[in-house]
Amino acid sequence: MCVPSTVGEGPHSTLPDDEFYDAVETGFDKMEEERCARVAPPAEVTRDEVELPPPAIDNRLTVHPLWPEIDRISTEQIQAAFEGVGGQIGWQLFAEEGDLRMYRREMEVDGMVMDPLKAMHKVHGVSAREMCHYFFNPRYRYEWETTLETMNIVEAISSDAIVFHQTFKRIWPASQRDALFWSHVRAAPGHTYAVTNHSTARADYPANSGACIRLLVTVCLACRTSWPAGAPPSRDNITTSIAYCSTGVLRAVYKREYPKFLKRFTNYVVEQCQGKPLVI
Repeated sequence: MCVPSTVGEGPHSTLPDDEFYDAVETGFDKMEEERCARVAPPAEVTRDEVELPPPAIDNRLTVHPLWPEIDRISTEQIQAAFEGVGGQIGWQLFAEEGDLRMYRREMEVDGMVMDPLKAMHKVHGVSAREMCHYFFNPRYRYEWETTLETMNIVEAISSDAIVFHQTFKRIWPASQRDALFWSHVRAAPGHTYAVTNHSTARADYPANSGACIRLLVTVCLACRTSWPAGAPPSRDNITTSIAYCSTGVLRAVYKREYPKFLKRFTNYVVEQCQGKPLVI
């Protein structure tokens, strides 16, 4: 999930800030209506077990030039995903609804104010592996990614790593965005799976060369499944804890869109997994 940066648009727009963000939120709502109209019924979507995230890192990835960066950033993101939110870490709770909690903390990187966000949620009846399957696999992305206009697989590195180029629907009055990023899914101890997306650069996909402004992203969806001790896991007794983390330039629109996105995506996965064998 990506949202438009408002740098150079909110403060310098002819619209007051409140009206600017209201217009952006209206654009998101319209996209959600369009997404609901085009999503196929769950029975029409298949989940091939072979395509589920592999339990071990694909050897083809470990010899790729991007491997050192992918390994380092993915490891950092997974470690940070389930770290505490109190004490000296500085996370501030700003939204809460049921099991969903949203945290933010302000930091400065290279003179720019950043606004890392962390959403913590729980979902019952689906596993971490299944959650990450639907988040990583490009087959399903048009069904849950409301803002997506086009998606190209630039390079299929391995079964667990892909380089994507995506363009996002323009939301007036913001400019249109695109993103070029690698996506990596991996298993971690404790019945944990995670997908990390991070911006990259390539000469054949230059930034800011056309109508789109390049969006820089670092996103991690980390999921951990648990069930009662001594009992075999089943759809009736598993709970998956979700940490959705992202870093970007400070954007007030995040506070409105992220909770809706996470609930929408988890509900989508629950629907897709109904009637299918559980895979841990």
